[in-house]
Amino acid sequence: MSSQEDPFQQAAPVPAASSADDGMTWWYKWLCRIAGVVGGVSCALAGLWNCVTVNPLNIAAGVWMMLNAFILFLCEAPFCCQFIEFANAVSARADKLRPWQKAAFYCGMAVFPVILSLTLTTFLGNAIAFATGVLYGLSALGKKGDAISYARIQQQQKQTDEEKLTGTLEGEAL
Repeated sequence: MSSQEDPFQQAAPVPAASSADDGMTWWYKWLCRIAGVVGGVSCALAGLWNCVTVNPLNIAAGVWMMLNAFILFLCEAPFCCQFIEFANAVSARADKLRPWQKAAFYCGMAVFPVILSLTLTTFLGNAIAFATGVLYGLSALGKKGDAISYARIQQQQKQTDEEKLTGTLEGEAL
């Protein structure tokens, strides 16, 4: 009975974790994580500084920046949020996201306070959080190919083009 189940288990696709198939090296993953934590710190400090004002748009942007910092800490460094029960679940779910999804989320999250209140504090406070999104976006582009594989692809395309041309010329001669 187990011999009948084995082919089905082998043929079934195993859901792989995002870290196994995203193509990021270990040092690039750590770079993104560290950038996320530093971006969270800068958002939190700049958001707190932004809230010390009378302008309601600056206060709203500061609160949004502190929310951005909380989300960055929750996704990138859940050990900073040990007092929250769902921190590990949110971090595990964020790790399953593709890099381009994280890039869009982090960049969009960082742009909103700048649009809300364009000041030097909001701009500089969200710059590192935006850079984290850019780093994830760059990893979504994939690795750069080497010259040998590129030359092989070019050679194969050249051969197929030549075969197509000789096929049409032979077809006209008959």
